[in-house]
Amino acid sequence: MSPKPVLQVTATPAALQLIEELRAQHGDLMFHQSGGCCDGSAPMCYAAGELLLGDADRLLGRIGGAPFYISQAQFEYWKHTQLIIDVVAGRGGMFSLEGPSGRRFLTRSRLFDDQEWAALQAAGRV
Repeated sequence: MSPKPVLQVTATPAALQLIEELRAQHGDLMFHQSGGCCDGSAPMCYAAGELLLGDADRLLGRIGGAPFYISQAQFEYWKHTQLIIDVVAGRGGMFSLEGPSGRRFLTRSRLFDDQEWAALQAAGRV
């Protein structure tokens, strides 16, 4: 039996439910971990292809089937942690699809343990 892969991004059940609601309204989705500016450091949800990705953006993983991207600069800051996408009450980012829902995506995190970090290094993912 092979070891369980280490996920660099995951989502809570509440986030997965909101993703499904947004997918029903907007079709395929994509996420990008914001690096600040207008909407702070919130995970931003877009219709697939709505955000143009650059050479410095990397695919961190998938949540609810939607690709989740992060800039290389943000990745360097967050690479020692698993991003856990959650949902809380409040207004979402002005460009993020959940904005009008009264809920917003929120990034929580936890440090990888030594075993997880070693597995990510061995896989060339950090």
